[in-house]
Amino acid sequence: MSLATAATAPATPALEHAKIWALHLLCFALPLLTLGFVVTGPHRWYVGLASLAVIPIFAAIDSRSGPAKHLPAADLPALPFDITLLALVALQLVNVVLALRMVAHAGLFSVDALATAVLVGANSGYSAIVVAHELIHRKSKAMQLLGRLMLWTVMYDHFFTEHVRGHHLRVATDDDPATSRFGETYGQFWNRTVSGQLRSAFRIEAKRLGDEDMRWSDRRSLRNTVVHGIAIQMAIAAAFFLVLGPAAGVVFLLQAYVAVRLLEAVNYFEHYGLRRAGRKVRPVDSWDSDSWFTLFALVGLSRHADHHAYAARPYQSLRPWAESPKLPSGYVGMVVLVIFRNAEVRRLLEAELRRTRLGPFAEAA
Repeated sequence: MSLATAATAPATPALEHAKIWALHLLCFALPLLTLGFVVTGPHRWYVGLASLAVIPIFAAIDSRSGPAKHLPAADLPALPFDITLLALVALQLVNVVLALRMVAHAGLFSVDALATAVLVGANSGYSAIVVAHELIHRKSKAMQLLGRLMLWTVMYDHFFTEHVRGHHLRVATDDDPATSRFGETYGQFWNRTVSGQLRSAFRIEAKRLGDEDMRWSDRRSLRNTVVHGIAIQMAIAAAFFLVLGPAAGVVFLLQAYVAVRLLEAVNYFEHYGLRRAGRKVRPVDSWDSDSWFTLFALVGLSRHADHHAYAARPYQSLRPWAESPKLPSGYVGMVVLVIFRNAEVRRLLEAELRRTRLGPFAEAA
């Protein structure tokens, strides 16, 4: 195996580290734009609609972003990058609460409510789920709990159990509900994966409690962390309904739905059509993107192959792999293509699988 390489600038270590951290501050772009929207509302209808322009703008930038094939700097200090994650957690909580407060004043049948569901939902797909993905892989229980807190804001707590203890063990196999199959449409994948991941997470916890075939009605389920997460999320949603009103409660659920749709669009292309040859997960079992924008705006998510090979490696230290299949766009652009132009995505990914002789074309290698 060989890593993609690039020369590093001749700078002092401290200056080089500060430069890398500054590049990663791009991850605040969408959360801060969302904050600007929710603190200035309610808005006139045309302002609400105009706010949604940020999504296609980001997708266009990501699709045209230059490559980032450099190796991470050695011995990066963890503290600045961890503080970045904590700030993103705080922003997510503030954005959700202020957004629902705004909707409570604007009303459910308003452009602001629609814009909030889409914009805050898109931001939750990033600030809640992408950040949670990073946090739940940390060894610190406190960091893991913060990751779960982020997942509670999108009603998807079972991802904590299924992703770490299920997906990472079974990735690129038919037993993994989060791995899309060759030729499978996004709609087909969505219908299979959402329920499949929830069932898998419950079984993982049931097995920990001594009976993998345990029913939901079993008293031992009261010690199942997946059940705990569902209860906490229902309590949070109920609190928004009761304290801020039905409009806020409905929009909270809608933004969560948007966020999960985006997550599963990412899951769809991260392992599309790939099936691993052995027990060990290899870099060729995940799709990578060379997009500079995705790397720095989505806390290293584009280097997914290295993440699966070394799941505990923090986002700022993830490496590119030349061997992994390459996505035709960055993650933001890919999500738009998956949802709205799925046939084109499948055609492009098939061409890359043919080129790399992976997935259904591996036997011809």
